[in-house]
Amino acid sequence: MLVHMNNQHWDAIIIGGGAAGLNAAQTLGRSLRRTLVIDGGSPRNRFAGHMHNVLALDGTPPHVLLERGRAEAAAYGVEFREAEVRGVRDTETGAGTDGSANNTLTVELDTDESLTARTLIVATGVTDALPPIPGLAERWGTTVLHCPYCHGWEVRGQRIGVLTTSPLGAHQAKLLTQWTSDLTVFTAGLDGDPLAGSGALDPETERALRARGVKIVDEPVTEIVGEGSEIDAVRTAVADHPIDAIFTAGELVPRDNFLAGLDLDRAESPVGSFLAVDPSGRTSHPRIWAAGNVVNPGATVPVAMGAGVMAGAMANFALVEEDLA
Repeated sequence: MLVHMNNQHWDAIIIGGGAAGLNAAQTLGRSLRRTLVIDGGSPRNRFAGHMHNVLALDGTPPHVLLERGRAEAAAYGVEFREAEVRGVRDTETGAGTDGSANNTLTVELDTDESLTARTLIVATGVTDALPPIPGLAERWGTTVLHCPYCHGWEVRGQRIGVLTTSPLGAHQAKLLTQWTSDLTVFTAGLDGDPLAGSGALDPETERALRARGVKIVDEPVTEIVGEGSEIDAVRTAVADHPIDAIFTAGELVPRDNFLAGLDLDRAESPVGSFLAVDPSGRTSHPRIWAAGNVVNPGATVPVAMGAGVMAGAMANFALVEEDLA
């Protein structure tokens, strides 16, 4: 049974303290809204040493951005709590001044606290579930990478591999011809399973890649070989292929299970099922917005930041309209 140890009411609760969540928090704090950020402390980009394509912050370590962002939001009265959210549900706190129900949301934490809020912004991101290939997860964010725009410059001109995990692997392969002339594409995962099967590129893509000197390997990858975080080779059952860095994409799992009881609309995409939102980030629930990778897994840091600002501003506007009514 949930113990109501500390029942507090907020204008807005933001779940997730990454780039999207902190920008939403700053926007709401500057709007004089009583705002709480709940964060579990495991941002998606914690494995990366630096951020790129973030204007005026290029090369900044992700943890530095978050530290600065928390301090800036706190200066506007935003409060923070380290916890995980167990669930979110609708609740009613009585009648409003016009006699209508004053609907709010209840957020239940793993600390056995129950908090209420007039609006909610979900900015919890995704989990990258990598295939269980020995040596892959251990190098994630260093020499095993996912975004050419985030990491391509750092490995430019090196021996780069693409480990396909879905048909989108062909997109990664095409992109990476811009950063190296020594590219090897391991195609077994094009059918969605890099450990089995014999995925094949479509003829037009294969012809274009081979014309650029790209090497195509169709045997499943069995191991990533090297000392520490370095990579010496990608091993298949047939041979070792010399590689310095690998680009791949794991299964993208949105961190939104705590919303399951609300039955929100979802949008199906080639990379999975995500919360459906309108251009402002509003979900099918009138009091819930979502921003960042939890709804847009391809969003880079500045894209997530912009989405957070929009969600925060629109949540505030919804409260303004409600207050005026």
